[in-house]
Amino acid sequence: MFSDIKPHLVELRNRIFISVVALIAGFVLSFIFYQPILHWVTSPLDKALTEAGKVVKKSKEGEWSVDGNGSKGNITKKTLPAIDKTKKPISLVDKAIKNSDLIINSPESTKTEIAIANSLKDLAIYTKELAKINEEKNSDGVFWGSITTHQLGGVFVVALKVSLYASIFLALPIILWQGWLFVAPGLYDNEKKMAVPFLVGVTIMFAIGVMFAYYVVTPFGFQFLVTFGAFLYTPLINIEDYIGFFAKILFGFGLAFELPMIVYFLAFLGLVTEKTLISFFKYAIVLIFIVAALLTPPDVITQLLMALPLIILYGVSIIVAKIINPYKEDNDIDEDEPNESNNLNEQKQLDNE
Repeated sequence: MFSDIKPHLVELRNRIFISVVALIAGFVLSFIFYQPILHWVTSPLDKALTEAGKVVKKSKEGEWSVDGNGSKGNITKKTLPAIDKTKKPISLVDKAIKNSDLIINSPESTKTEIAIANSLKDLAIYTKELAKINEEKNSDGVFWGSITTHQLGGVFVVALKVSLYASIFLALPIILWQGWLFVAPGLYDNEKKMAVPFLVGVTIMFAIGVMFAYYVVTPFGFQFLVTFGAFLYTPLINIEDYIGFFAKILFGFGLAFELPMIVYFLAFLGLVTEKTLISFFKYAIVLIFIVAALLTPPDVITQLLMALPLIILYGVSIIVAKIINPYKEDNDIDEDEPNESNNLNEQKQLDNE
């Protein structure tokens, strides 16, 4: 018995070895370019912090206070008197420069006083230029909070995590292809024809789910979560936690978008029909919202952004099941199958002869 299984084990070992090599190659390549990958990963969070900073900066133009009707968290804006922008207030730095010039230009000043005044003037000018540089730096994008690390080798650990997740994305087509090569010898020709579209569809739907999560879900979800408490606390996002959280969202949406392909496989095996999916629809709605709550951040917007596409994909799955394995009534008799009563009559005639 072991001799019959041994060739299959050798084949499985070879397929696993090629898949592991693909993962290692993808990991090395991702680690070399971990900086642009990490920039791509943190870009949604940077945009969310920028939007939160704009909201906080805008709030400082007026006076914000808690509403006095007893309700907590209701923030109202009180309009301040109009400011004459033509009259620019003199800052302490400008006053220091002006006073230093008076001392330097005064004939009654001693050499010591002039030297001290020159030093104070240089320091004031340096402070003024530094403030100007910071103002210009923050004019395009205002960040409220920052992305931090709490570990000594935090950036190195993050680079390893990002490279590992990226290698899985890169090696996924090769892993699926190796799995197909392992099971292909045991399939019939018609099954092989159906398996190739299945593998291609799995890869495409996973990529669509990941892109949908990155370009649609994370901008709305992160901006809501960061801006929600921007008036109360300054967010300091731990990059180690963020990477795991971000990967969970991307992989969750990638797997969720495999629903039509899962139904394709089950319908191909004859386990589900369109009638089965239609009758299960009300239970599927509940399961979809439960899955969306588990795989997304704890906010309603992100959960809806996952639940609504899944409901649409469930409808697509019904169409897929109808095409692959349409429902047939119990009283439908295949014309190609012989009637059981005819078989009994033929058997009786043979016995009589």
